[in-house]
Amino acid sequence: MPNATIQGVLFDWDGTLINSYRADSAAYLAMFREMGIPWTLDDLARHYSPNWYRVYRAAKLPRARWDDADRAWRKQYATHRPKLMPGARRVLKHLRARHQLGVVTSGDRDRVVRQLRLFQLTNLFASHVCSGDTRYRKPHPAPLRLALRQMCLDPADCVYVGDSPEDLEMARRAGVRAIAVLGPFPTETRLRAAKPDLLLNSITELPEALRRIA
Repeated sequence: MPNATIQGVLFDWDGTLINSYRADSAAYLAMFREMGIPWTLDDLARHYSPNWYRVYRAAKLPRARWDDADRAWRKQYATHRPKLMPGARRVLKHLRARHQLGVVTSGDRDRVVRQLRLFQLTNLFASHVCSGDTRYRKPHPAPLRLALRQMCLDPADCVYVGDSPEDLEMARRAGVRAIAVLGPFPTETRLRAAKPDLLLNSITELPEALRRIA
C-alpha cells in the first residue's frame, strides 16, 4: 500500500485517542459492587473487551440486569474527566491535512460526541460511528464498514488504529489494514498475539509509520 493511496485513517476512541482507563475501570468496579459481583481490577483485566456485554457475560451478570448495569456504569463514569492521550491532538491535526479521518468506537454516542466537543475535535472527523449505530458491535466489521460508506472510501485505501484485539479483528474483516497502538487498557499481551500489521508504542509514532508503509 503506497503512502499516496492511504485516503482514510480511522481510529478507535477509548484507549487510543483518549485515556479513559481510570474512568472506565472505576466505573466497572463501582457497577460490579452495586450488582453484588466480587470482581477486582485483575478480574477486569483478564476479561476486558471493548464490547462490554462480553465483560458482563464473563462476570455472569444475568441478562435481565444489563440495563441496570449500564446505568450504574454511566453514573460512575460521569464523575471522571478523562484526558486525551499525550500527543493525540497534534497527531490528528497533522494527519487531517493529508487524510480523511474517522472514529469507530464501541463507546456510547452521547458520551463520545460530548467528549469530541469538549476537546474541540469534532470538525477533524468526517465520520464518527458509535455504539448503536449498527446492529452488530466490534469485532464485527459492520461499524467500520458504515464509516467507510459515510466517507466514500475503499477499505484497501484505509488504515484503522486501535488498542485491542477486537479492533484488529474488525479492521481485517472489513479489509482495512490494522495498526495497533499500546495504550492504558490491559490489552498488550493479547494485542501482540493478534499480530497487527504495525504495532506502535505511542500514537505519536503514527505519522512516521504511515509514511513508512509501502
